[in-house]
Amino acid sequence: MSALNLYDTATREVGVFKPLIPGHVSMYVCGATVQSHPHIGHVRSAVNFDILRRWLTWSGYDVTFIRNVTDIDDKILHKAVHEKAPWWAVAMKYERIFTQAFASLNVLPPTYEPRATGHITQMIELMQKLIDNGAAYAPGNGDVYLEVRKLKRYLTLSGQKLDDLQPAADADAASSEKKDPRDFALWKAAKPGDPSWPTPWGAGRPGWHLECSAMAHAYLGEAFDIHGGGLDLVFPHHENEIAQSEAAGYKFANRWLHNAWVTQAGEKMSKSLGNTLQVETILQRVRGIELRWYLGSAHYRSMLEYSEAALDESAVAFRRIENFLTRSVELLGSAPEPTISDAFCAAMNDDLAVPAGLASISENLRLGNQAITDGDKKAIAKNANEIRGALQILGCDPFDTNYPQNASGNVSAALDGVIQLALKERAAARERKDFAASDAIRDGLLELGITIEDTAQGPRWSMGEKS
Repeated sequence: MSALNLYDTATREVGVFKPLIPGHVSMYVCGATVQSHPHIGHVRSAVNFDILRRWLTWSGYDVTFIRNVTDIDDKILHKAVHEKAPWWAVAMKYERIFTQAFASLNVLPPTYEPRATGHITQMIELMQKLIDNGAAYAPGNGDVYLEVRKLKRYLTLSGQKLDDLQPAADADAASSEKKDPRDFALWKAAKPGDPSWPTPWGAGRPGWHLECSAMAHAYLGEAFDIHGGGLDLVFPHHENEIAQSEAAGYKFANRWLHNAWVTQAGEKMSKSLGNTLQVETILQRVRGIELRWYLGSAHYRSMLEYSEAALDESAVAFRRIENFLTRSVELLGSAPEPTISDAFCAAMNDDLAVPAGLASISENLRLGNQAITDGDKKAIAKNANEIRGALQILGCDPFDTNYPQNASGNVSAALDGVIQLALKERAAARERKDFAASDAIRDGLLELGITIEDTAQGPRWSMGEKS
């Protein structure tokens, strides 16, 4: 088997992945700021890193996967005012909604899911170390800042120049006591009515960047294998994580992975642009497994241009795969045993080249359908096994009993029952030579996106595009 090669944002190169501890992989992925409903961009990131995690696990690694929850933030406080609710209630409400969204797409729960507010002690300890090192300062107003011009390395991910940066937007410019406008806040002084925690430098709350460094260190130590997140986090969030962690003497992340955005009409989906698509809305159109298939189909570093037409086309393609697997069970009498083909393995080891992996699935599907026509059960089993193995890695295994599909198993059974009744009526009409009635039943099903195929074993139905 070929070695796993992954891209590194820091080096701009694809290289062989070697974990710091043989047989073990430590990952930290930035999770949600729980201040609103999750949109399609949020879950794309979750799906992309879930695929990586599944592939690492299949490859034999023991994976420790950390995904944090930012449960204190300016946006959360603003939303609390808008909803006229306590900030912690707002955070808890949207955290639950995010958890439900991840579950609906079969994203595996993290090994640990730390909340920022549960790690204030670790943040204070980190700030103390930075102040002791001379890398941070407390001007006396309750704020604590990292002094960026004291850093040995900075902006290693984005490649920007310090003097080209705009002032860090984390303090009131009129009252800021920063030594340099680009110094960023580790800790923000308490404001009337806002939540706060005591520190040696005054009561306040943590800065966004500080949270992740403290939690990554708490769970993964001074060095770990992979840090991931969306492309929009490269600057300032991940740059500042590196800066404060290295200034504290930590090696921090050994490799950086970033997934690209979901776009619509060429623009990144974001709340500020007002073009977001909430997950719960999309799941009224397609099943969770179909949305995951769509989001996971593009390479994680490629932009994914969203459209309803593309989503529908992707869902139809996935249903064809499901239909083949269903027919294989009918013919073989048991569910496929998941295996990984050489072609799919090579694709995944090439920086998670999912599109190439999908090409191998398509070939399996072609060969498998031909095997059904030929009555070749050995070939049916081989291709069904390889398809299911690939789908397990992609998190789209229709046989996964843990997959929440809004009771789709029951729905599918009910749908099959209803269609079978229609097929019996069609057969009865054909038997009495009432071909007009027979054709009407067939055409009615076709308008609903249900295709009928007459075979030697009797009629079979499959889901396709509406006529």
